[in-house]
Amino acid sequence: MIYFSQLLNQQIWDGYGSVVGKLEDILINGTDKTMPPIVALALKKNPAGIDLIPANQIASLWPSITLKVGVSKIRPYQPSGHELPLLDRVLDQQIVDMEGKRLVRVNDLQIARAGEQFVLTGVDVSGTGLLRRLGLEKVGRTIGQAVNRPPKSVVIPWEFVASIEHDDPLRLSVSQNKLVKMPPADIAAIVDELDRHTTTALLEGFDNQALADTLEESSSELQMTILSNMSPERAADILEEMDPDEAADLLADLPGATSEALLELMEQDEAQEVRSLLTYPEDTAGGIMTTEFAFVPEDLTVAQALDFLRTSEDAQDDEVMYYVHILDRDGRLRGIVTLRDLVMANPASDLHQWVDLEELAVEPLTPQKEVAYLIAKYNLRSIPVIDPESKEMLGIVTVDDAIDIVLPTAWKKRLPRLF
Repeated sequence: MIYFSQLLNQQIWDGYGSVVGKLEDILINGTDKTMPPIVALALKKNPAGIDLIPANQIASLWPSITLKVGVSKIRPYQPSGHELPLLDRVLDQQIVDMEGKRLVRVNDLQIARAGEQFVLTGVDVSGTGLLRRLGLEKVGRTIGQAVNRPPKSVVIPWEFVASIEHDDPLRLSVSQNKLVKMPPADIAAIVDELDRHTTTALLEGFDNQALADTLEESSSELQMTILSNMSPERAADILEEMDPDEAADLLADLPGATSEALLELMEQDEAQEVRSLLTYPEDTAGGIMTTEFAFVPEDLTVAQALDFLRTSEDAQDDEVMYYVHILDRDGRLRGIVTLRDLVMANPASDLHQWVDLEELAVEPLTPQKEVAYLIAKYNLRSIPVIDPESKEMLGIVTVDDAIDIVLPTAWKKRLPRLF
């Protein structure tokens, strides 16, 4: 393998053994490819006045940079505007390692020959790569062997790299397509380490659902930064895609006038759900509950209940369904069944076997600390929230929202999401 640091400032020889100049940079193209090809060599100022040498005139890069032709037959490369200069735009830059799902810095670049082409194969993010650039690789190797810890290069294949340069729309678009396939929690962890300008540029290219999922896993500071840098109309669309409790938490952190303006732009049903949550103090069951939960009417058989769930919009909104709530015609809780028990039950049996008039529940103003205690005591995944007067079921508090009383929000959002 050839490393970029080994080539910088090296002399370039033509096909007859004459020095043409010194290498200043290397240009690649097709950054969306697994191994983007080198398209040109950039030279430092030289007597021949040559700036760029096309890759098809390169004979070798290592152990010396030589050309196939004499200096008089060099045809200068004409850039198209899509080239990526490695020294100027990649080396020392922060990138996303898609495989390791982390933010890393490029210390060196790995190049290889593929047929008649030279291609970029990966980025070296190890300390060894940095030592190589400083000319201290041998010293590092000697010290490593002395302490029985030989240094190793950590090279990330280019196909697992996402560039996050906010001022390069073309390559940023490619990276957005890669990043959006990652779990939202991993995206949130990465963007939380970036400067706000880069984060805004990176996330604005996400579609509404992907951005909503990412914001749900992000800190409140990042949420407000992202929303404040987009149009009110799109911000309202993002809030509609978020879970109602998450949207309510976000709006509660915004100035009252801003929050109300966004609610006015939201669809009426979604806005009404969020408004109802905003009426409760944030440290109560009502303040942390979600109104999205799976339920079935009480007068069904098991088979009918499963059919009901398949076509229920409420069930579809329950992203990680564990409990199914049995409600009467007035929306009052009659019982709870796990999805597993429902699937395993006799299809012809009715739901009365799970009706329990003493079902554990809390009221909207029940303190969050008490809710967390009940969930922990009875090992629950969620607990119903019941209106104290009408006895109608209003929503559920999930275990991950309940533990917010114990763990700070920033840490809670890094835990595996159970609901």
